[in-house]
Amino acid sequence: MRTEKLLAAIAAPVMLAILAVSAAHAAQPAYPDKPIRLIIGSAPGSGPDIIARLVADRLYSVWGQRVVVDSRPGVAGIISAEQALRANPDGYTWMMLTSQLFVATSVSPNLKFNLHKDFVSIALIGTVPFVQMVNPQVPAKSIPELIALAKKSPGKLRYGSAGAGASEHLSGVLFNRLTGTEMLHVPYRGIAQAIADTLGGEVQLTYAVYPAARPHIEGGRLRALGVTTPKRSPALPDVPAISEAVPGYAMFGWYSLVAPIDTPVAVLAKVSAEVVKGIKEPAFGERLKVLGIEIVGGGRKELDAFRRDERKRVTELVKASGVDIK
Repeated sequence: MRTEKLLAAIAAPVMLAILAVSAAHAAQPAYPDKPIRLIIGSAPGSGPDIIARLVADRLYSVWGQRVVVDSRPGVAGIISAEQALRANPDGYTWMMLTSQLFVATSVSPNLKFNLHKDFVSIALIGTVPFVQMVNPQVPAKSIPELIALAKKSPGKLRYGSAGAGASEHLSGVLFNRLTGTEMLHVPYRGIAQAIADTLGGEVQLTYAVYPAARPHIEGGRLRALGVTTPKRSPALPDVPAISEAVPGYAMFGWYSLVAPIDTPVAVLAKVSAEVVKGIKEPAFGERLKVLGIEIVGGGRKELDAFRRDERKRVTELVKASGVDIK
């Protein structure tokens, strides 16, 4: 009898503790229980904005909670990163990390944040090619012909980009590096100006992201010689990948989702799983075809590895470009 009383006395507090923990868990609301903010560094109507809204619509259909797309354009996305890091890392603030922002931070190291340490991965969404385009007056009609022309007259061919250290600039740096050519770089304040001067013959060629390149290619105003992705793009199946003539060549735009450091791991896992599931649905990919975006659908580990590889590659190209890093 005494033994039974002793066991009861021991068991009672244990049961109370278990019940208390269970009650606490039951009291915690399921994530998400309020709207989520997705910060992008581009203007409304841009590629990142369209992608963000597709992700938002998909998650609303699953969770019943709004994902509010917060556009904070400026300084190649740096403003958006600063905004994201001011937020409470509770899982209700995400950011779209793009190749544009990734490269910008590589040429502007004296920032208020460290992109590689202050943001954790959620999902790798997809990639988009840059298109190498020449003015129709340029006699080269293929990559090998362009290489031959550039080697025949070193320093005579000039290519325009969206600015010193921009992805389009690095596309040309890599091309020169792998082909042994010496085409000169002319930086502009945005890709629209670079395209305009390519059309006018001030520069002979440029590299432009597919949505910006498309109308000029379709209109016959510029000639597409190659795409910068490792393989041909489904958006331009008749245009060869530069790598077909230049082995090892690859330079492309990309889109991903990240969150501020210290965001709960359980939240990251839940968001990543649902985002990856959504972007792999055929309907999602179909809606991005017009932008030339090819779906990747990588989770947290895949994006971590991708970011590490890109950091190494971009750092090497920035050094090779001769950009003055301040």
